[in-house]
Amino acid sequence: MAGKDRKTIEKNYPGAEVDEGGRFKPLPPADDDAKLLVCEYPSLGVIRLDYDYPPALGDIDHPGSFYYDVFYRVVPGLTFGMCQKGEMPDEIKQRFIDAIKWLDAQGVAGITSDCGFFMNFQDLARTVTDKPVFMSSLCQLPAVVCAYAAHEHIALFTANGESLKPMRDLIKKECGVDPEESRFIIVGCQDVPGFEAVANGDRVDVDSVMPHIVRLAKETVAKYADTAKPIRAILFECTELPPYSDAVRAATRLPVFDAITSCNSFLAALMDNPRFGVNNWHLSWDGSQTDYRYGDNLSADLKAKLVNAEHAENVAAAERKLAKDRQKPKPATGTGTAFDA
Repeated sequence: MAGKDRKTIEKNYPGAEVDEGGRFKPLPPADDDAKLLVCEYPSLGVIRLDYDYPPALGDIDHPGSFYYDVFYRVVPGLTFGMCQKGEMPDEIKQRFIDAIKWLDAQGVAGITSDCGFFMNFQDLARTVTDKPVFMSSLCQLPAVVCAYAAHEHIALFTANGESLKPMRDLIKKECGVDPEESRFIIVGCQDVPGFEAVANGDRVDVDSVMPHIVRLAKETVAKYADTAKPIRAILFECTELPPYSDAVRAATRLPVFDAITSCNSFLAALMDNPRFGVNNWHLSWDGSQTDYRYGDNLSADLKAKLVNAEHAENVAAAERKLAKDRQKPKPATGTGTAFDA
């Protein structure tokens, strides 16, 4: 943070402490009542499918995609097929409920998922927690629709152009929006070179796929540019599309909504705004994510019920990190007194 900015903050917020990253530190509580005002920095809970893959930065399953802490919990046995159909056996349903309760117990500020089809279980999740539940980036649709005139188009990008059709009634029920209205342009990415890795559960070469996603977006926008119904906004439905959001924003100069903007908007509603009002009422985030590996936060019994194994690339990455950590010098534990001899 620049010195001038620090001075401005110190002038406007007497007594406030700011770290080198520009984050506010909470003031020491003056009394017991004040202690009640100091709470944890808002964090996100993510329900995961029983499925692992190497996530790219920007993917919802990559904790580095967020500027707040993220807690992940996989539901053993809950496969993509079940999620897509919106049907779970009673045993899996109970595991889903337990996963929501576990995230709630961690104190998360909101709960999302790593697959848009989890919207099938949004209603169930709401019965288990009083935290906001936004299982799909489509939860942003009502606000996006409200922001533009009825004759203006909104492009919805999905992993597969046919994937939204079975969810039409659900989207109407949950979002009050009909995705088959003429104002929506459904764009499937199934034919984008390299993006088939998503369906195969492999690592997506983001740098290779990027120009193709950008080209698809530009061509889609250009198709309606000179009409009475231009495209005014883009929404990425697939949770593996956010890595391309910035590039598409830069290329089209249009707002791009995705799974990350959905999470950010809900958590921002629970964050201190240091520019006005009451400040320092929650702790600052330390900037480090909680380590997570596929299957963590499960009992040994539940972990044994996982249908899919941890992806080989993720296993190798975790082993490299572990080896690197072992090479770090251990901090001195002595006090420097005669008692250390």
